[in-house]
Amino acid sequence: MTIGILAKAAGVNVETIRYYQRIGLVDEPDKPPQGYRRYPASIIDRIQFIKRAQDLGFTLNEITDLLSLNDGNCEEARTIAEHKLEGIHRRIEDLTAMQSELTRLVKACRRNADGRGHCAIIQTLTRSNGR
Repeated sequence: MTIGILAKAAGVNVETIRYYQRIGLVDEPDKPPQGYRRYPASIIDRIQFIKRAQDLGFTLNEITDLLSLNDGNCEEARTIAEHKLEGIHRRIEDLTAMQSELTRLVKACRRNADGRGHCAIIQTLTRSNGR
């Protein structure tokens, strides 16, 4: 199949496939002297694997590592996934803390609805990190 047909079948655009080729995630077939490169149907699965892994938060470097395992080392794949999961937990904790602080600031701002006092949001964001 041509790159356009491959892109449509995999649910990506042609430039995505070309980018994956440049960084080594997808092999580029040889171009015949006359005509277009032909891609095997198996590349659809590889591209969909990459997209699903990205949806789960894996970086392209991590995806390269996963693909290099070739379904042969579940323990190493699990280690990569556990590391990703730890990062997600840390991000959730950070986002929860940010949510709490912003909620507190919005409530403080609402208490100053008449605008006569200092704005808690502006005042907090203006302070240096040392407070």
